Amino acid sequence: MNQNDEVILKVESVDLGYSALQVVFGVSLEIKKNELVGLVGGNGSGKSTILRAVSGMIKPWQGRILFKGEEIPGLAPHEMAERGLAHVPMGRQLFPNLTVKDNILLGAYLPRLRAKRKANLDKVFSLFPDVEKFANVEAGSLSGGQQQMVAIGRALMLEPDLLLMDEPSLGLSPLYVKQVMQTIRRVADLGFPVLLVEQNIKQVLQFSDRTYVLENGKLVLEGPSSTLEGHPMIRKAYLGL
Repeated sequence: MNQNDEVILKVESVDLGYSALQVVFGVSLEIKKNELVGLVGGNGSGKSTILRAVSGMIKPWQGRILFKGEEIPGLAPHEMAERGLAHVPMGRQLFPNLTVKDNILLGAYLPRLRAKRKANLDKVFSLFPDVEKFANVEAGSLSGGQQQMVAIGRALMLEPDLLLMDEPSLGLSPLYVKQVMQTIRRVADLGFPVLLVEQNIKQVLQFSDRTYVLENGKLVLEGPSSTLEGHPMIRKAYLGL
Protein backbone atom coordinates (compact mmCIF):
# COMPACT_ATOMS: atom_id res chain seq x y z
CA MET A 1 0.00 0.00 0.00
CA ASN A 2 1.24 3.46 -0.87
CA GLN A 3 2.17 5.41 2.27
CA ASN A 4 -0.20 8.18 1.20
CA ASP A 5 -3.07 5.64 1.18
CA GLU A 6 -2.61 4.91 4.88
CA VAL A 7 -5.82 5.68 6.75
CA ILE A 8 -5.02 7.84 9.77
CA LEU A 9 -8.57 8.34 11.04
CA LYS A 10 -11.61 6.14 10.44
CA VAL A 11 -15.05 6.98 11.83
CA GLU A 12 -17.48 4.08 11.36
CA SER A 13 -21.26 4.61 11.56
CA VAL A 14 -21.17 6.66 14.75
CA ASP A 15 -24.19 7.90 16.68
CA LEU A 16 -23.30 10.78 19.02
CA GLY A 17 -25.19 12.92 21.49
CA TYR A 18 -25.48 14.46 24.93
CA SER A 19 -27.65 12.97 27.69
CA ALA A 20 -30.82 11.89 25.86
CA LEU A 21 -30.31 14.17 22.84
CA GLN A 22 -28.90 12.51 19.73
CA VAL A 23 -26.95 14.92 17.52
CA VAL A 24 -25.11 12.71 14.98
CA PHE A 25 -26.71 9.79 13.14
CA GLY A 26 -24.62 7.01 11.60
CA VAL A 27 -21.81 9.16 10.20
CA SER A 28 -18.75 7.54 8.61
CA LEU A 29 -15.62 9.27 7.31
CA GLU A 30 -11.92 8.68 6.89
CA ILE A 31 -8.70 10.64 6.43
CA LYS A 32 -5.53 9.41 4.76
CA LYS A 33 -1.97 10.61 5.13
CA ASN A 34 -1.25 13.96 3.44
CA GLU A 35 -4.97 14.66 2.98
CA LEU A 36 -6.82 17.86 3.79
CA VAL A 37 -10.41 16.77 4.38
CA GLY A 38 -13.28 19.19 4.96
CA LEU A 39 -16.24 18.56 7.27
CA VAL A 40 -18.80 21.24 6.55
CA GLY A 41 -22.36 22.19 7.44
CA GLY A 42 -24.38 24.89 9.14
CA ASN A 43 -24.81 25.55 12.84
CA GLY A 44 -26.23 22.54 14.64
CA SER A 45 -25.25 20.09 11.89
CA GLY A 46 -23.04 18.03 14.24
CA LYS A 47 -19.56 19.10 13.10
CA SER A 48 -18.24 20.07 16.52
CA THR A 49 -19.78 16.99 18.13
CA ILE A 50 -17.83 14.76 15.74
CA LEU A 51 -14.68 16.71 16.55
CA ARG A 52 -15.25 16.19 20.29
CA ALA A 53 -15.66 12.46 19.74
CA VAL A 54 -12.44 12.23 17.71
CA SER A 55 -10.63 14.18 20.45
CA GLY A 56 -11.85 11.76 23.12
CA MET A 57 -14.10 14.30 24.86
CA ILE A 58 -17.24 12.21 24.30
CA LYS A 59 -17.83 8.53 23.51
CA PRO A 60 -19.93 7.25 20.61
CA TRP A 61 -23.30 5.75 21.46
CA GLN A 62 -22.85 3.40 18.52
CA GLY A 63 -20.09 2.78 16.00
CA ARG A 64 -16.31 3.07 16.27
CA ILE A 65 -13.57 5.65 15.90
CA LEU A 66 -10.11 4.37 14.98
CA PHE A 67 -6.96 6.49 15.05
CA LYS A 68 -3.93 4.91 13.36
CA GLY A 69 -5.80 1.60 13.38
CA GLU A 70 -6.62 1.58 17.09
CA GLU A 71 -10.02 2.20 18.64
CA ILE A 72 -9.89 5.36 20.75
CA PRO A 73 -13.16 5.94 22.68
CA GLY A 74 -12.49 6.17 26.38
CA LEU A 75 -9.13 7.92 26.06
CA ALA A 76 -8.80 11.34 27.64
CA PRO A 77 -7.86 14.29 25.40
CA HIS A 78 -4.33 14.44 26.85
CA GLU A 79 -3.89 10.74 26.04
CA MET A 80 -4.99 11.47 22.49
CA ALA A 81 -2.34 14.20 22.30
CA GLU A 82 0.29 11.70 23.42
CA ARG A 83 -0.80 9.44 20.56
CA GLY A 84 -0.32 12.25 18.03
CA LEU A 85 -3.63 14.08 17.79
CA ALA A 86 -3.45 17.89 17.79
CA HIS A 87 -6.56 20.07 18.08
CA VAL A 88 -6.59 23.73 17.02
CA PRO A 89 -9.69 24.99 18.85
CA MET A 90 -12.31 27.44 17.70
CA GLY A 91 -11.29 30.96 18.71
CA ARG A 92 -7.58 30.00 18.82
CA GLN A 93 -7.43 30.16 22.66
CA LEU A 94 -3.97 31.66 22.95
CA PHE A 95 -2.56 33.22 26.12
CA PRO A 96 -2.77 36.91 25.13
CA ASN A 97 -0.23 38.15 27.67
CA LEU A 98 2.43 35.64 26.69
CA THR A 99 4.71 36.21 23.73
CA VAL A 100 4.10 34.51 20.41
CA LYS A 101 7.18 32.34 20.97
CA ASP A 102 6.03 31.22 24.41
CA ASN A 103 2.56 30.39 23.09
CA ILE A 104 4.06 28.21 20.38
CA LEU A 105 6.43 26.47 22.80
CA LEU A 106 3.46 25.41 24.92
CA GLY A 107 2.69 22.89 22.18
CA ALA A 108 5.84 20.93 23.10
CA TYR A 109 4.75 20.08 26.64
CA LEU A 110 5.00 16.28 26.27
CA PRO A 111 8.23 14.83 27.75
CA ARG A 112 9.21 13.13 24.46
CA LEU A 113 9.15 16.50 22.67
CA ARG A 114 11.11 18.68 25.07
CA ALA A 115 14.49 17.85 23.56
CA LYS A 116 13.14 18.79 20.12
CA ARG A 117 11.66 22.16 21.09
CA LYS A 118 14.32 24.28 19.40
CA ALA A 119 14.37 22.24 16.19
CA ASN A 120 10.56 22.17 15.94
CA LEU A 121 10.31 25.88 16.73
CA ASP A 122 12.70 26.57 13.84
CA LYS A 123 10.46 24.45 11.58
CA VAL A 124 7.38 26.44 12.63
CA PHE A 125 9.15 29.73 11.99
CA SER A 126 10.33 28.52 8.57
CA LEU A 127 6.72 27.65 7.73
CA PHE A 128 5.42 30.96 9.12
CA PRO A 129 8.09 33.63 8.53
CA ASP A 130 5.59 36.38 9.37
CA VAL A 131 5.00 34.78 12.77
CA GLU A 132 8.73 34.76 13.50
CA LYS A 133 8.78 38.54 13.09
CA PHE A 134 6.42 38.77 16.08
CA ALA A 135 8.17 36.11 18.19
CA ASN A 136 8.72 38.42 21.17
CA VAL A 137 5.44 40.32 20.89
CA GLU A 138 2.44 39.57 23.11
CA ALA A 139 0.09 37.27 21.21
CA GLY A 140 -2.94 39.37 22.17
CA SER A 141 -1.65 42.29 20.09
CA LEU A 142 -1.75 40.32 16.82
CA SER A 143 -4.59 40.31 14.29
CA GLY A 144 -7.00 37.39 14.22
CA GLY A 145 -5.33 35.88 11.17
CA GLN A 146 -1.87 36.14 12.71
CA GLN A 147 -3.15 34.56 15.92
CA GLN A 148 -4.54 31.67 13.90
CA MET A 149 -1.06 31.07 12.45
CA VAL A 150 0.33 31.00 15.99
CA ALA A 151 -2.34 28.47 17.05
CA ILE A 152 -1.45 26.23 14.10
CA GLY A 153 2.24 26.56 14.92
CA ARG A 154 1.57 25.57 18.54
CA ALA A 155 -0.25 22.44 17.32
CA LEU A 156 2.61 21.50 14.97
CA MET A 157 5.03 21.50 17.93
CA LEU A 158 3.27 18.28 18.95
CA GLU A 159 4.56 16.57 15.77
CA PRO A 160 0.99 15.41 15.12
CA ASP A 161 -0.16 12.48 13.04
CA LEU A 162 -3.50 14.26 12.63
CA LEU A 163 -4.42 17.92 12.97
CA LEU A 164 -8.01 18.90 13.82
CA MET A 165 -8.97 22.45 12.83
CA ASP A 166 -12.19 23.88 14.29
CA GLU A 167 -13.60 26.88 12.37
CA PRO A 168 -10.23 28.55 11.63
CA SER A 169 -11.87 31.26 9.47
CA LEU A 170 -14.24 32.40 12.21
CA GLY A 171 -14.09 36.16 12.69
CA LEU A 172 -11.40 36.76 10.08
CA SER A 173 -11.41 39.24 7.23
CA PRO A 174 -11.69 37.74 3.71
CA LEU A 175 -7.99 38.44 3.11
CA TYR A 176 -6.92 36.52 6.21
CA VAL A 177 -9.40 33.71 5.51
CA LYS A 178 -7.60 33.01 2.24
CA GLN A 179 -4.17 33.24 3.87
CA VAL A 180 -5.15 30.85 6.66
CA MET A 181 -6.63 28.36 4.18
CA GLN A 182 -3.47 28.52 2.07
CA THR A 183 -1.43 27.85 5.21
CA ILE A 184 -3.55 24.82 6.13
CA ARG A 185 -3.08 23.49 2.61
CA ARG A 186 0.71 23.87 2.98
CA VAL A 187 0.61 22.04 6.30
CA ALA A 188 -1.24 19.09 4.71
CA ASP A 189 1.21 19.03 1.81
CA LEU A 190 4.08 18.73 4.31
CA GLY A 191 2.61 15.41 5.46
CA PHE A 192 0.29 16.44 8.28
CA PRO A 193 -3.24 15.08 7.63
CA VAL A 194 -5.89 17.69 8.47
CA LEU A 195 -9.58 17.41 9.34
CA LEU A 196 -10.94 20.88 8.69
CA VAL A 197 -14.30 21.70 10.31
CA GLU A 198 -15.82 24.81 8.76
CA GLN A 199 -18.97 26.69 7.85
CA ASN A 200 -17.16 28.50 5.01
CA ILE A 201 -17.83 25.78 2.46
CA LYS A 202 -16.62 27.82 -0.51
CA GLN A 203 -13.10 28.08 0.93
CA VAL A 204 -13.08 24.45 2.03
CA LEU A 205 -14.01 23.22 -1.44
CA GLN A 206 -11.28 25.38 -2.96
CA PHE A 207 -8.42 24.12 -0.77
CA SER A 208 -9.34 20.61 0.44
CA ASP A 209 -8.91 17.23 -1.25
CA ARG A 210 -12.24 15.76 -0.18
CA THR A 211 -15.28 17.08 1.67
CA TYR A 212 -18.06 15.63 3.81
CA VAL A 213 -21.30 17.64 4.08
CA LEU A 214 -23.52 17.34 7.16
CA GLU A 215 -27.12 18.41 7.62
CA ASN A 216 -29.00 17.84 10.88
CA GLY A 217 -26.42 15.32 12.05
CA LYS A 218 -26.54 13.21 8.90
CA LEU A 219 -24.06 12.87 6.07
CA VAL A 220 -25.78 14.12 2.90
CA LEU A 221 -22.85 14.45 0.49
CA GLU A 222 -19.24 13.34 0.23
CA GLY A 223 -16.59 13.19 -2.44
CA PRO A 224 -13.67 15.02 -4.08
CA SER A 225 -13.98 18.73 -3.37
CA SER A 226 -13.50 19.65 -7.02
CA THR A 227 -16.55 17.51 -7.87
CA LEU A 228 -18.75 18.75 -5.05
CA GLU A 229 -18.06 22.36 -6.03
CA GLY A 230 -20.33 21.88 -9.04
CA HIS A 231 -23.00 19.80 -7.29
CA PRO A 232 -26.50 21.35 -7.67
CA MET A 233 -27.24 21.10 -3.95
CA ILE A 234 -23.99 22.81 -2.99
CA ARG A 235 -24.46 25.55 -5.58
CA LYS A 236 -27.99 26.29 -4.43
CA ALA A 237 -27.88 25.75 -0.65
CA TYR A 238 -24.36 26.95 0.16
CA LEU A 239 -23.03 29.08 -2.69
CA GLY A 240 -26.26 30.91 -3.54
CA LEU A 241 -26.00 30.08 -7.23
